[in-house]
Amino acid sequence: MPSIYARRIGVLASSAALAALTSLLTAPTAQAAPPAPISASAARAYLATVTPRAEGSTSGYSRDLFPHWSTVSGSCNTRETVLKRDGVNVVQDSACAAVSGSWYSEYDGATWTAASDLDIDHVVPLAEAWRSGANSWTTSKRQQFANDLTRPQLIAVTDNVNQAKGDLDPGKWLPSRTAYRCTYARMWVNVKQYWGLSMDSGEKTALVNILNGC
Repeated sequence: MPSIYARRIGVLASSAALAALTSLLTAPTAQAAPPAPISASAARAYLATVTPRAEGSTSGYSRDLFPHWSTVSGSCNTRETVLKRDGVNVVQDSACAAVSGSWYSEYDGATWTAASDLDIDHVVPLAEAWRSGANSWTTSKRQQFANDLTRPQLIAVTDNVNQAKGDLDPGKWLPSRTAYRCTYARMWVNVKQYWGLSMDSGEKTALVNILNGC
């Protein structure tokens, strides 16, 4: 009888080990998790109401006119809040800086383990917002826009990808990871709709073309 129990215990242990290994192999990739954008159908419906308008000038523009990163709580600012939100197993120090974790950049499919390899992208760039109507806002409103955690306006991505995007709209730049383009278009439309920002014709056409395939 003892040998039977020993065999059973061995089988159970092997099964548990296999289950644990399977769990590790099938664990989801760390993915950024900004607030869910409006649906593709809602985005298409909104675009149908948009009358394209020529983009304004960058005259007078400065990133300093969009104060960021704002304090969210304690020593945590908007950047550190997004890094915590968009990463997996993120550990922060006493100053709220991310010292370890894993981040998956939705734009290019790269995974990073150092926060220094990540930028927090403004989905609708600050300069783009300026040219689309934010030039007439108060500094306080621009600060709210630049630190908007409620809409899908901020996302942790590979730093050089964010820098390559610059202030370009979807008519001139899209994530290289095509599987994310529908989500990106929905995010862009969501942000522009909420903040009442205009769109130029090339931007609108690009968004319509993407969303028609979603």
